[in-house]
Amino acid sequence: MSSEDFKKIISHSKEYGFIFQSSEIYDGLSAVYDYAQNGVLLKNNIKEYWWKSMVQLNDNIVGIDSSIFSHPTTWKASGHIDAFNDPLIDNKDSKKRYRADNLIEDYIIKCESKILKEQKKQEKRFGEAFNKETFLKTNPKVLKIRNNINQILLRFTDALKKDDLEELKKIIVDCEIVCPVSGTKNWTDVKQFNLMFKTQIGATDSSSSELFLRPETAQGIFLNYLNVQKTGRMKIPFGIAQIGKAFRNEIVARQFIFRMREFEQMEMQYFIKPGTQKDWYKYWKKTRLDWHLSLGIDKSLFRFHDHEKLAHYADAACDIEFNFPFGFKELEGIHSRTDFDLSNHEKYSNKQIKYFDPTENKKYTPYVLETSIGVDRMFLAVFSSSLVSEQIDSDSERVVLKLPKIIAPYKCAFLPLLKKDGMPEMTKEIKEKLKLKFSTTYDDKDAIGRRYRRQDAIGTPYCITIDHQTLDDNTITVRDRDSMKQERINMETLEQFLNTSLDINNWLLRGD
Repeated sequence: MSSEDFKKIISHSKEYGFIFQSSEIYDGLSAVYDYAQNGVLLKNNIKEYWWKSMVQLNDNIVGIDSSIFSHPTTWKASGHIDAFNDPLIDNKDSKKRYRADNLIEDYIIKCESKILKEQKKQEKRFGEAFNKETFLKTNPKVLKIRNNINQILLRFTDALKKDDLEELKKIIVDCEIVCPVSGTKNWTDVKQFNLMFKTQIGATDSSSSELFLRPETAQGIFLNYLNVQKTGRMKIPFGIAQIGKAFRNEIVARQFIFRMREFEQMEMQYFIKPGTQKDWYKYWKKTRLDWHLSLGIDKSLFRFHDHEKLAHYADAACDIEFNFPFGFKELEGIHSRTDFDLSNHEKYSNKQIKYFDPTENKKYTPYVLETSIGVDRMFLAVFSSSLVSEQIDSDSERVVLKLPKIIAPYKCAFLPLLKKDGMPEMTKEIKEKLKLKFSTTYDDKDAIGRRYRRQDAIGTPYCITIDHQTLDDNTITVRDRDSMKQERINMETLEQFLNTSLDINNWLLRGD
């Protein structure tokens, strides 16, 4: 996708009631967005789909909802106070601040796009005779670009591992990376910046205590691990899932809702026996990718990226990356966290957090396997991959949001052909019978064709039209969003028709 395509996505999300800039009447607030009437339905459906797949379909995974506030020592024990930093660099001319690692990553993406450009040029030139594999292995220009990428990646990875801020700046200088605003290479030194949001709790300034808004939801799970294990009589392996808000002081906010200061996470911590983490890591990598594929999104838009620099708590980590309009970026993280978190909370709290294994007759601190996905990132991934323009005939085209039907804001729209002859009344009557089971909407404004287009634009899978024939024989017209095919069915079979298409089990089995 191009930057123009991304602008269309942003424009569409606002025009059709999905995303609004927060505090827009006051010129907005940077990196803060509100979910509008259709957006909140889509967002909630994404969360529900994740929750059902995690909690409802797994007997050994339960859910909690922990507080945004935690005791300050929590963040010392977790390592966030000392190690939750981003490397930042300023351009002296524009006075703009950037993440040094993002500048380098964007440079690498631009290099990779040059390879893709060369590839497409040759594909156009040679047609069916073009051999992609041979081209990538032999073309001198491609090999030169690839060699440059590999060298930069080696330096970049090594610098991150060593927290070598001087080397990060040197890479930026050597790559001749310019400020997107000023166009100059006049950079400051790279500095670390802690992302924690500080606040206070208490009646007065003098008596208040310093707290942090949580930068992740995981610690709330770890603090409640023992409570859940004992009250739920949970046996290893078991998981605790949570959906909740997190906050990060992002100095350099990124593309649209991709990187916000206030965001939501869908996270699951899976507690396992030490020594089994490799097998569980492999299991959850496959399981989580299958979940994404179950939505019917093109597999080519996903890829795994193994971490070169591991977090302080991990012995293995990877990202499921998605090809967003601005390139492949992290969508979901999978981490083998070892026993770092529980051990540290045991150390700082002076309370024993161990599991007694009845099969082995001994106590141990469980290891943890984490899956964590940003709700907002998932929203953008689904939205951007679903928005398409289609040529209907030589004179017209339609913009359609081909959302996975299971998570669409509305599952069906009820449309009376005319606002007379009892059609609106019958339409509303049918809608009333189904609205408790399916998310529905009603529309009687404008010609039927225009109403179809409106529903296409917000991603409604089915339009149900009631006309004169309905009054005669109790049949209705069902129009499919994707194919635009219209089918005449008996009104009594409508619920069964929708159930077949929208059954969650059918969707969750798609990734198998």
